Amino acid sequence: MAHPGFFQRQANARRNTSLLVVLFLIAVTLITLAVCVVGYFVTRSETSHLAFQDWVQSTHGLYTAVAVIAVIGIGSLVRWVDLAGGGHRVAKMVGARAVDPATRDSDERRLRNIVEEMAIASGISVPDVYVMDQETGINAFVAGYTPGEAVMVVTHGTLTQLSRDELQGVVAHEFSHILNGDMRLNVRLIAILAGILMIGQIGTFLTQMAFAGSSRYSSRDRRGQAAFGLIGVALLVIGYIGVFFGRLIQSAVSRQREMLADASSVQFTRNPDGIAGALFKIGIKSGYLDTTTHASDMNHMCFSESARMKLSSLLASHPPIPERIEAIAPGMMARLRSRHRDSQPASSLKGTSATKRATPEGTAGFAGGSSGSTSPLNHTKEPVSHSVGTINRAGEDYAHALLGRLPSTFRNLLYTRAGAIQLCYALLIHELSDEDQQAYLGQLETESLFTPNPTLLDKLLPSLSEIGQGVRLPALELAMPALRKLDPDEREHLLNACETLIRADRKVSLFELTMIGFLRKHLAEDAARVPVVRHRNYRAVEHHLNVLFSLLARLGADRPDQQQALLEETMAGFANSRQKGGSGELAQQISHRRLREALTELNALSPLLKPAIIDAACHCILADGTIRPTEYELIRLIADQLDCPMPPLTT
Repeated sequence: MAHPGFFQRQANARRNTSLLVVLFLIAVTLITLAVCVVGYFVTRSETSHLAFQDWVQSTHGLYTAVAVIAVIGIGSLVRWVDLAGGGHRVAKMVGARAVDPATRDSDERRLRNIVEEMAIASGISVPDVYVMDQETGINAFVAGYTPGEAVMVVTHGTLTQLSRDELQGVVAHEFSHILNGDMRLNVRLIAILAGILMIGQIGTFLTQMAFAGSSRYSSRDRRGQAAFGLIGVALLVIGYIGVFFGRLIQSAVSRQREMLADASSVQFTRNPDGIAGALFKIGIKSGYLDTTTHASDMNHMCFSESARMKLSSLLASHPPIPERIEAIAPGMMARLRSRHRDSQPASSLKGTSATKRATPEGTAGFAGGSSGSTSPLNHTKEPVSHSVGTINRAGEDYAHALLGRLPSTFRNLLYTRAGAIQLCYALLIHELSDEDQQAYLGQLETESLFTPNPTLLDKLLPSLSEIGQGVRLPALELAMPALRKLDPDEREHLLNACETLIRADRKVSLFELTMIGFLRKHLAEDAARVPVVRHRNYRAVEHHLNVLFSLLARLGADRPDQQQALLEETMAGFANSRQKGGSGELAQQISHRRLREALTELNALSPLLKPAIIDAACHCILADGTIRPTEYELIRLIADQLDCPMPPLTT
């Protein structure tokens, strides 16, 4: 049975997109009718014999309606195209600055540490981090179309005014939006609102033009200019109708999601004081964005209200702060007020918290974290799909311990383009002898940034060998922000170089299969593209399921007859009932290209059909009673290719 958590939320997010379209069409219809009313009275001298319903169907009425729809449509389309760049474009739109992963600023390092730990614990690529340096309010948001290209933006006030626990609560809240599929809807809503607000902007322009130049005209011209200005005023009033509906749409799609994100933050961090304390400080200091003209557009995306507005009880995108705090824990608001009265002045709150743990600055962990084991390969008693889109304590402890074991030199190299590229080479050769390493690297072209760098490799290879195989995927995830900075030609060059190393021994290992699949998924030109649901049952993808499970059956059983039996057992749950027994034939010679094609098609399934695939994959892997690091990495690849962020497997 499909897990009702992550996958149901993904399906709900897609349905909310349909709701958004319906609300948009209603708003467009009402705005069009309102403009038509203005047009009817303006042209009444020419069409005095027509009733309004007849006028709407006349040439004047049709031209007016088409013009309004065109203006709204063009306004939305222009913003839609402008935001095609995903989260990075949204961050630049509000004037945010990218945080250097190797930053030495203590506040920025604290933020990056939290983001990196949570990314590893949740199984998604590390998001790029931005700061709005001019904003003193406490606020944050995530933006993007897919988890693999998400960015996190925080205000300067969030960095400097929150304790570590409070900052962690905010980050966890935003991560829940990444995991729940809210980001895509939020970015699309910006484009839709841009179109709805176009009529009001035109009215403002006409009004300013009419009355600003009225003194330069004769009395006759002034009458015409006044009429022109009245039309502008009318459109301005209608524009406020657009604003009203825009805010109503924001409220309709945002309020409940914010409450769910608050609850997820508490679940992720197991520290209700963190997010509650952040909300309480926002109630005191505010979270308004005062230096960007897009504050109103971004209202539904932010951690708290980013723009001042009237009728906030009706149109606010977020529930009131006290309501959110009380929903986190009954009586929490009273405790925070009492604590605030007894506390030191607000200026002394920076970097302090009653629950703050004393951890090394480079390896600060989640509340309750411990050194723990750095192995993510513990068996799970419940279906693995139940853990998708969640963060659990064992995963947090694993991320904390793993990052704590990374040498600072090794970790800092991952934040640079050159270091990230050399990491890709190191991951593919670190288990080879020194002689084979030199032979393999000798097959690469000696060209600028992509030339094997012995100095950097000598800093990376020992750490990979010392820490073990469990560090490979997390290290690659930490390097993704740097790799995403490569331009398209450089990305293709890197992929070709990696494939050259993979082909050097004329065979493909499981890790090589996983690594090249991960890189192609996240560095492809269409990495930010949202997969379209093309299949709502398994019938159309049975061949691709057979390819995937054939590979996994070979890993879960030793003898060919056992592999065939395991494949048939697995396929029985997916195959068309009209097929005899629903069995499958063990596929031969499964290349990484064939596997990629299969996973691409499987990603086009409805979200509610994906958990069964992940559980069946784990069933195959665990058929022999063990799960090796390379097998775990392959499971992670499958989940990643299906856009299902999977944390480390835990007990």
